[in-house]
Amino acid sequence: MTNAIISKVWSFANVLRDDGVSYGDYLEQLTYLLFLKMADEYGKSPYKRKTNKRIL
Repeated sequence: MTNAIISKVWSFANVLRDDGVSYGDYLEQLTYLLFLKMADEYGKSPYKRKTNKRIL
């Protein structure tokens, strides 16, 4: 499973490289998307975390 994910990520990186996006830019965008995905999942069950903070 891990090898399949790695292969897919590199295939996307190669496509973007051919379109002029550098690996550094690709890595930055991929990292940001993963961060947003994790933040979204932590707000849903079963990971939903209770906080004592009020959001104004």
